[in-house]
Amino acid sequence: MQTTLETLGQLERRLHVAVPIEQIEGEVRKRLANLAKTVKIAGFRPGKVPLKMIAQQYGPRVRSDVISDTVQTTFNDAIREQNLRVAGYPRIEPKQAATTDQFEFSAVFEVYPEVKLGDLSSVKITRPVAQVTAADVDNTLEILRKQQIRYETVSRPAERGDRAIVDFTGRIDGVEFPGGKAHDFAITLGEGRMLPEFDLALTGMSAGESKTFSLTFPSDYHGKDVAGKIAEFDLLMKSISVGRLPSVDEAFAKQYGIASGSVDELRAEIAENLSLELKRKVETVLKNQVLRALREHAQLVVPKSLVELEAANLLDRARAELKRRGDDAADANLTAEIFRPQAEERVAIGLILNEIVRVHNLQAKPEQVRSLVAEGAQSYEQPDAVIRWHYEKPERLNEFEFAAVERNVIDWTLSRAQVTDQATSFSAMMDPVSA
Repeated sequence: MQTTLETLGQLERRLHVAVPIEQIEGEVRKRLANLAKTVKIAGFRPGKVPLKMIAQQYGPRVRSDVISDTVQTTFNDAIREQNLRVAGYPRIEPKQAATTDQFEFSAVFEVYPEVKLGDLSSVKITRPVAQVTAADVDNTLEILRKQQIRYETVSRPAERGDRAIVDFTGRIDGVEFPGGKAHDFAITLGEGRMLPEFDLALTGMSAGESKTFSLTFPSDYHGKDVAGKIAEFDLLMKSISVGRLPSVDEAFAKQYGIASGSVDELRAEIAENLSLELKRKVETVLKNQVLRALREHAQLVVPKSLVELEAANLLDRARAELKRRGDDAADANLTAEIFRPQAEERVAIGLILNEIVRVHNLQAKPEQVRSLVAEGAQSYEQPDAVIRWHYEKPERLNEFEFAAVERNVIDWTLSRAQVTDQATSFSAMMDPVSA
């Protein structure tokens, strides 16, 4: 085998490979001879079919397979000899051999780039510091209570906070419009899901009462067809009910898995779950800052082939998600090009992380992986069974191994950056917009 390497660009290479024809023909003869031992052809006993007949019938396919295997094998051998790290898949180009005793081809491919990481000492990272308080537990209990709300029908006129079941039909210039009609529609007065005019019209109505009222849709209303227009609604109040929240007592605690019915145990479990949620949120905030800093301080050329592969993967995931939701992916006009910027960032970050892990020996340790698996298993009723399940097959640990490596890189970066603690609250971390 003879090889010649040509540099086409910063990362692109072309490898010329020449293989003796006799090597290929020898392999073809060997495979045909093996095939002759087992092939069945009418009129001949197995193993007695003339080799010439085998060659006529199976020769082209066998030769094609041999050439394909030869290209793959010789390419792999050549890149090992040249000490090349191939990014993506090579593009094989057949060549006209200079002599009849040679089979030649070229492979065009990209190599992995050199990653240069700058000085991280000037990087500023803000680390949120928060604690789960009794008020946070109270808020969570209130959410759980609302999930168990029971409605009781009342005979009085509707008030704020009541749930009304209504029929309504809306018209603009006397014509019904899409989305303007509903039957047995539930509206909680004062909740803010409907336009204020609806709440005003419903307030004071009794079950069985009808009303017609007008409203003007806001000019910035999400429904463009009705935005800024005046609509007239026919409204029928069908029933009014008031919500009753359960007490936080023994029965309530048992509903949420506390066998003893102890409210204190329930509060402690909620606090533990909120603390874990807070920990993960803080880690995400730090991770985003770290990845952004690493990307800004790294110099590398991103291989186009890896970007194309990642864009294709993102496209496939988007289509699968649309299909899962029942949407038609064809109507979304999705193309790989849409995901190219995101793909480039993901590939770049991946290359940077891999280089840091390789140079600084930040591979995942077994005890780290075990800790992450155990942490994730705590949200299940039988954590030990979940842990055993993950360790039954190595591939089930991939996600946790990657998470461990990611944490190692984050810790490594934080040890070199300027980290400032910033006091905050659980609610601000979980819902920064509302806070």
